[in-house]
Amino acid sequence: MSEQMQQPYRHYIGGEWVEGEGDETFESSNPATGETLGEFHRGTEADVDAAVAAADEAFDEWRSMSYIDRAEVLWDVFHELRERTDELGEVVTKENGKEISEGRADVVEAADTVEWAAGNARHPHGDVIPSEIAEKDLYMRRKPRGVVGCITPWNFPVAIPFWHMAVTLVEGNTVVWKPAEQTPWCGQIIAEMFEDAGIPEGVFNMVQGFGDAGNAIVEDERLSAVLFTGSAEVGHKIAGKVGGEPGKIAACEMGGKNGIIITEEADLDIAVHAAVMSSFKTTGQRCVSSERLIVHEDVCDEFKERFVEVAEKVAVGDPLDEGTFMGPVVDESQIEKFQKYNDLARQEGANVLVDRAELDDDEIPDGHEDGYWVGPFVYEIDYDPDLRCLKEEVFGPHVALVEYSGDIERAVEIHNDTPYGLAGAVISDDYRQINYYRDKAEIGLAYANLPSIGAEIQLPFGGVKKSGNGYPSGREVIEAVTDRTAWTMNNAKDIEMAQGLSADIKTSGDD
Repeated sequence: MSEQMQQPYRHYIGGEWVEGEGDETFESSNPATGETLGEFHRGTEADVDAAVAAADEAFDEWRSMSYIDRAEVLWDVFHELRERTDELGEVVTKENGKEISEGRADVVEAADTVEWAAGNARHPHGDVIPSEIAEKDLYMRRKPRGVVGCITPWNFPVAIPFWHMAVTLVEGNTVVWKPAEQTPWCGQIIAEMFEDAGIPEGVFNMVQGFGDAGNAIVEDERLSAVLFTGSAEVGHKIAGKVGGEPGKIAACEMGGKNGIIITEEADLDIAVHAAVMSSFKTTGQRCVSSERLIVHEDVCDEFKERFVEVAEKVAVGDPLDEGTFMGPVVDESQIEKFQKYNDLARQEGANVLVDRAELDDDEIPDGHEDGYWVGPFVYEIDYDPDLRCLKEEVFGPHVALVEYSGDIERAVEIHNDTPYGLAGAVISDDYRQINYYRDKAEIGLAYANLPSIGAEIQLPFGGVKKSGNGYPSGREVIEAVTDRTAWTMNNAKDIEMAQGLSADIKTSGDD
């Protein structure tokens, strides 16, 4: 066993595995079984201070390297992700609870991100811009901003960290990262990958821990940017703290109350599939999961019958079993939140169609009685702009079916009636309806005749309204972690010609 694998697992700061300044530890557990997976040192403000200092010291040498040389480190990480997809996918499933195909997909998405970021090192990183003066050349060049803090969630514990860090590092910044406290084992493995790839000391730093460690990252004056993916409550606090500091940027992606519109022109085979995938995949624990199904009255009865039939039978079970569709939620707090909103829906007038919120004993896999198990909760409710159950994010398999009458304009009006604006989908065979939705839906991620889940690294990933103030993923990270310099060069011998105006310098006393 290598030194870094000794437990409690340690932080990775300045190229070394360190216990840190605090003496507290915490455990990671399997949400399907309750089994302890590992013990980890809990980071303190002093640990964050040391990590930022290491990143700050390493920045100048790292940014002085070529894009290609920086990308070489990422290519080694990419190959390891590809070679270990099955192994690491199982780690994700054990620590996060998502079923095994989703665990592997998490790792594949991370590899895709690293591939894009490393490949982008050989692509243009600026612009040549025409000047109004023939003798001048104008350029736009990008420069790294400095030390970047990355705070990532538990629901995609491998993919999202690389959304944040891969592009950030290739662009020449250094990183201080805090993984989610629910998935520190995944964080440990990622840090080992960077070490194995030979990343220079201080360029990548990881501090395990809770919100106090994250807060120390946000408040450190040496950081130039903070990338955050997580809850709206935390994200808006981060944006508020960072946004008031000159020269410092926060890019936050913060979840949503997503919806799918199913029009009278919908193919119901597509509609049912899209709704089930969007509502129950990953046990509804995606920021892009849909908790509202907005269905036209002409097709509502048939859609409801078919959707309910699937929801009653969807396979909940051991997430390591290939036949499972839904695994457990991540921890007890998620169960409590899920049940709270189920109760709220009842209080607000819901007609419950499927209630598998508390699974029977025979639905829980043998040996998994200590896991965090829930099933789908589906209800129909009349639309009312004052209903909290239609506005607030649950982050679980909690789904409202809302019938509407009239045209696509009415459906989009209902769809937009939430403070969030992350993702959504429209199911229709009428391109006019699709185009109206495309233009009028207040979201950052829109899908037509597809589930509302899914992402590709070459597209922006983020929302509007309460769902975000930036796009901390893939290509769009570049805007948060680089500064643009407008560069003007004179190619003329005559400065007056290059300036395009009189260059005579007047001094006092001249005739």
